[in-house]
Formats: sequence, structure tokens, C-alpha cells
Amino acid sequence: METISVRPIGVLRTPYRSPAEAPIQGHFRPEAQGEAHVFEEFAAALADVEGFSHLTLLYYFDRAGEERLTAKPYLDDVERGVFATRHPGRPNHLGITTVRLLERRGSVLVVAGVDMLDATPLLDIKPYVPAFDREPDDVKCGWLEGKIGPGERPGESAGP
Repeated sequence: METISVRPIGVLRTPYRSPAEAPIQGHFRPEAQGEAHVFEEFAAALADVEGFSHLTLLYYFDRAGEERLTAKPYLDDVERGVFATRHPGRPNHLGITTVRLLERRGSVLVVAGVDMLDATPLLDIKPYVPAFDREPDDVKCGWLEGKIGPGERPGESAGP
């Protein structure tokens, strides 16, 4: 298959300078604020975004280190296939987080619930739409079953 390429549409500014400072998911620190600075050439793409309360950010784990096929997740002591985890050292180093949109200031989005490192390259923004993005109650959580319940926020300990 042919190699594809993507380019950043902006940069994420957050209070986290190292993985040790960041929560394992933004959901665990909903008050943590950051900003999505969208490059001017893409500013027109932000039209109407302020009508949404939440956005899903797709970004590049630029400091994830080498690619791994297995990883020991934060909530487990067993190596798991990286596609069954949210570990950053995945083949394409892609990250995804749903954040609350607090305010739009031109091409800057002020958001809450951030978990990415400061200066992370932003690749895409999608509106969070419950009718499209929320799954029914019969969702299965694989190896996480029994480790985290619906709406539960396990520890604030950092690291992937």
C-alpha cells in the first residue's frame, strides 16, 4: 500500500511539558485548559465550530519514541497489543481526545479536558456529536472490564 502523508493544521498549547505531568486521559482532568492554535491558512475551516460544546482533536504523538506493537497500559500489569490500548508508541503515533470548547478567539480554540503535551502538532478537529459518537450501553471494554466502570475516573497518576 502507498504511504500517505498528513500535515499539521495547528499546534496544541497545554500546561503539560512531560508525560509525567499529563493525565492518562483528558477525561480525568476535565478542568485542565489548553488552546488549539489553528494555522491561519486553515482558519476559515473553523466557521460554525463555536456552536458545538465538545470537539474531538486528532494529533500526532511527536515525542512518543519508537513504535511498539505491544505495551503495558497504565491500568494493567500485562503487555497488550498496542491497538487494544491508548499507548502513544503506536505505528502512526496518532492521538485522539474529546475536549470541551470553552471559547473561540479567532483561530484559537480555548478548550478543557486536555491530556496532550505542550506544542503537540494538531492534525484535525471534528465536532463531537452524540448521535454519531456515543455508543449504546452494550459496549464491551475488553481487558479493561472490571478495572474501570462507566463514568469512573481511576487515579490521577500520569503516564500512558
